[in-house]
Amino acid sequence: MFQSIRTPELIVIGAMLLMAFVVIWPAATICRRLGFSGWLGFLAVVPMVNLLLLWFVALSDWPGVEPAPRGI
Repeated sequence: MFQSIRTPELIVIGAMLLMAFVVIWPAATICRRLGFSGWLGFLAVVPMVNLLLLWFVALSDWPGVEPAPRGI
């Protein structure tokens, strides 16, 4: 019924995990530096949700960053 996993499947799984790590780790680091939860980085690999994450980070107030003084 179930066959053993062979080398091509392992290569594909490894490539998918590597690509996910390459996207999730920087996204989580950016979210943590801005004061949000690092778990938001996982949303970067979900299609269409990653665009919502981008807009959320761009337009929200960043709790971890002090606002710049507004002088004339």
